[in-house]
Amino acid sequence: MQKELEAKYNPSEVEDRIYDFWLKGKYFHAEPDESKKPYTIVIPPPNITGQLHMGHALDNTFQDILIRFHRMKGYDTLWVPGTDHASIATEAKIVEALKKEGISKQDLGREKFLERAWEWKEQYGGRIVEQLKKMGSSCDWDRERFTLDEGCSKAVREVFVRLYDKDLIYRGERIINWCPHCMTSISDAEVEYEEKEGSFWHLRYPLADGSGYLELATTRPETMFGDTAVAVHPEDERYKHLIGKNVILPIVNREIPIVADEYVEMDFGTGVVKITPAHDPNDFEVGLRHNLPVINVMTEDGYMNENAGEKYCGKDRYVCRKELVRELEFSGYLVKIEPMKHNVGTCYRCGTTVEPRVSKQWFVRMEPLAKPAIDVVKNGQVKFVPERFDKTYYHWMENIKDWCISRQLWWGHRIPAWYCDDCGEITVSREDACECAHCHSKNIHQDPDTLDTWFSSALWPFSTLGWPDKTPELEHYFPTSTLVTGYDIIFFWVARMIFSSCEQMGTYPFSTVFIHGIVRDAQGRKMSKSLGNGIDPLEIIDKYGADALRFTLATGNSPGNDMRFSDEKVEASRNFANKIWNAARFILMNLEGDEEAPHIPEKLEIEDKWIISKLNTLAKEVNQNIENYELGVAVAKLYDFIWDNFCDWYIEIAKIRLQQGGEAAQSARAVLIYVLSNALKLLHPFMPFITEEIWLTLPHDGETIMLSSYPEYNEALNFSADEEEFGRIMTAVRAIRNRRAEMNVPPSKKAEVFIDTDYEDTFKSGTIYMQRLAYASGVTVCKGVEIEGSVSIVTEDAKIYIPMNELVDFEAERKRLQKELDAAEKDLEFFNKKLNNPGFLAKAPAAVVEKDKASAKKIEDKITLLKESISKLG
Repeated sequence: MQKELEAKYNPSEVEDRIYDFWLKGKYFHAEPDESKKPYTIVIPPPNITGQLHMGHALDNTFQDILIRFHRMKGYDTLWVPGTDHASIATEAKIVEALKKEGISKQDLGREKFLERAWEWKEQYGGRIVEQLKKMGSSCDWDRERFTLDEGCSKAVREVFVRLYDKDLIYRGERIINWCPHCMTSISDAEVEYEEKEGSFWHLRYPLADGSGYLELATTRPETMFGDTAVAVHPEDERYKHLIGKNVILPIVNREIPIVADEYVEMDFGTGVVKITPAHDPNDFEVGLRHNLPVINVMTEDGYMNENAGEKYCGKDRYVCRKELVRELEFSGYLVKIEPMKHNVGTCYRCGTTVEPRVSKQWFVRMEPLAKPAIDVVKNGQVKFVPERFDKTYYHWMENIKDWCISRQLWWGHRIPAWYCDDCGEITVSREDACECAHCHSKNIHQDPDTLDTWFSSALWPFSTLGWPDKTPELEHYFPTSTLVTGYDIIFFWVARMIFSSCEQMGTYPFSTVFIHGIVRDAQGRKMSKSLGNGIDPLEIIDKYGADALRFTLATGNSPGNDMRFSDEKVEASRNFANKIWNAARFILMNLEGDEEAPHIPEKLEIEDKWIISKLNTLAKEVNQNIENYELGVAVAKLYDFIWDNFCDWYIEIAKIRLQQGGEAAQSARAVLIYVLSNALKLLHPFMPFITEEIWLTLPHDGETIMLSSYPEYNEALNFSADEEEFGRIMTAVRAIRNRRAEMNVPPSKKAEVFIDTDYEDTFKSGTIYMQRLAYASGVTVCKGVEIEGSVSIVTEDAKIYIPMNELVDFEAERKRLQKELDAAEKDLEFFNKKLNNPGFLAKAPAAVVEKDKASAKKIEDKITLLKESISKLG
């Protein structure tokens, strides 16, 4: 036990030292213990390219609160940390670094590029882990994982092979989302839609027989070089006679057929649509139904290819659009341009507009996997908090398309498929293949693509526990307990973990998905580089401490909702930390050094029962709040109890007994230690550092607050009658203090207090508190008393009188009020002169005149009140 706390709380000194103490004590480490119920969280693995931002800070604060709470509740608690290899983001970083050296990815070659990538990972990949430690995250760092480590890679291959063998993974030509900047395919979930200004270009396609033309509209005229049909609805009377005929594709002068397809909406536009199978997912499906050719008109980096003709080949897609529209107008094919707003798909990584294109890729067949994943949520095995997010989940899962899992990148899990150069068959294998599984030829080459990053992340809850091997950890800690994540990655990650777990493990991956919102700035705006309103959590920690940041992130937070962050809120949290620190220092300074570990003394005064009963109720409510994920509610109750009930009331009352000495002081010290120790335990999951530091200085049992028992409700400590009785005294004290504050009476000015009440015994026993806390020079309690010339204060339980002459020096007050009255009358005279001046009224703007009239009215009201106050003084 330390002897004392420093005079001032210094978070930077305390936090680093305490975290080191926890690490050395191995207090975060878990080993499967069958005698205890497990509680497990797997961390949403941050990207190795990442630096700690407010989203990470919020997410990890909530996880740590839940982990520390369950650890103290006696669960076998495991929090698995780790990082994600983040294919697109990491590869982009390395390509950027190479560019500065004047080297391209292709110049270096795959092997050397991957060497550079691993070097980069070693240099920067651990940065975010160290930053998470600064937050106080109590992860089991001995079990840290990486999505590209040996175990996770083994799991990825196992799943790929299993799904391939069940025909749930296949390779085929499909329309995929292509990012021309990242030069890779991306899944539907990775496309972010932005509302942008656009146009409908209305075009004429001449009928091949010269009998007229069809009018249609497009938002992407540059794709027309790939048109292989126009379509109308089979029931559309306007066009039935044209079905089977041809139109001439403008500029290109190629004949293309008019087909009938129910995909076309008769009442939208002209009821005619151009069909470009290579560049639109719906058109691709129409093309399959009508056996249409697929003509790709763009290169992978977004430039027009040879199919766009000599004039446009090699031009950027948007340059081509501009020039082509000009040519269409000149040639008489452009009818009109209609401005419109529409949702444009962009790459979630770089923001580039994605280009739908036909490509041979690897896909996961989603329909068979989606059903069991929907069922585990519907039957309550997986619960969303708040519940409304299950609708988002259902909507996505019920409308899910096959998942494109191949990426044209080098950094990541390479697809375990080998192509035979002799027989053309594919070999899919858990181990690196040396020969074709079909013809045994050695002439094979591996697919150059890598898997979508989310493919490995989807296995995270079980791959991190040792799957596909049967490990003690997997047996004991899986399924995990709670997944904490933002609402923005329900599709990306949550859904994929659920269907992957249902398929591979035969059960759900976690029982609860705790969804939180995002951290916005003080004005409610999303934090972004473009707005320059991002806040660095590490800077906040340096300035205010990690506990203050954590407490702020929990304050006012409710599941699923966004929160606003401001310096004022963190300052309030820092002030709270200082309040606790100063309270602890006061208690420690009043200890005699031979105090026992926290306990409740045999003899309790009414104020002791009041504070112990309040603490008991607090323990009950905070336990319930945390179990219901109402962390913001729990934090508000802890703040109110510690600041108001304990510091502002009980400690002030205890000072009276500490000054008395003897047995009264001894029992007060015991209650102070008991209440502070238990309040620190309740607060520990939210503010781990300061609570540990203070707890270690108090008399205590055990090595660390982390492993002490979390306080729980005890019916024997429910002193509701005493609580109610002491509440009457507190209400009276508050009322007196409020009235004195209204009258600007300083605390140094003592006054006699007379109390008329039915609760005479209560108020007589509370005399000493009245004198100390309500600045009473004396207290008289009797029934039916009424004091002339006094200030009267009424509460539910009493009528209180304070003689006016004891509160106010009448002569001094009369002089003060007269001085204020003279000044007010002078101000009124000034405004009246202006307002009675015709010249001012004629020239001044109406708003100025109205403002002066309002000011004059306020001063008149003030003069009336001042005169009344002087009159009351006699």
